[in-house]
Amino acid sequence: MDLIKEWAKEIWKHKYWIFLSLIFLFISIVLDIAAGIYVRNVNVVAAPDIILDNIPVIDLDFFYVYGILLITFVFFLYPLFFKIHELHKVIAQFSFLILVRSFFTCLTHLALPVTAMAYEVPRLLFFLDFRNDLFFSGHVAIPFLGFLLFKKDNIKYFFLIGSILMGAVVLFMHVHYTIDVFSAFFITYGTFKIGEWFYSNKESK
Repeated sequence: MDLIKEWAKEIWKHKYWIFLSLIFLFISIVLDIAAGIYVRNVNVVAAPDIILDNIPVIDLDFFYVYGILLITFVFFLYPLFFKIHELHKVIAQFSFLILVRSFFTCLTHLALPVTAMAYEVPRLLFFLDFRNDLFFSGHVAIPFLGFLLFKKDNIKYFFLIGSILMGAVVLFMHVHYTIDVFSAFFITYGTFKIGEWFYSNKESK
């Protein structure tokens, strides 16, 4: 009971920041969907890729779809139950990453590689599946952001391994270009540092 009371106390203490971060999350998802619709309707072209040209196409549909769902669930459930005082930061950092990704998606008019493996997305998530929203890879960025956010906790290894495995999955399925995968690490680190700077300034006031 004491743990539950402490958990509720932390929720109440940060209620305004949690509320604002959820609004930010909603806005970022809406803009990400808008970006996906844009690249679905604009003229796009496939490009050659030296890595994809030299690796086989492997059907990893299950891991591609449900692997990232598992990682995303853990991404939010871990702070919800174990680091509730940082929940608003986690949501805000995730939202900022999605916002930046939607911006880059609109700048890169690339179609799926011609050798891309077909995959099925659960019906409940069909509105998030646009196929041509390639740059940069969210499958890599989300777990890597988890690694950066929870770098002081053992769960960081889950996210680090997840980012590497997801990178391998999307490449072997040919559903992302190599640049989508490698750039995700650098861009995610950049968004994370910007978020850290924002919160360090907020807390110093």
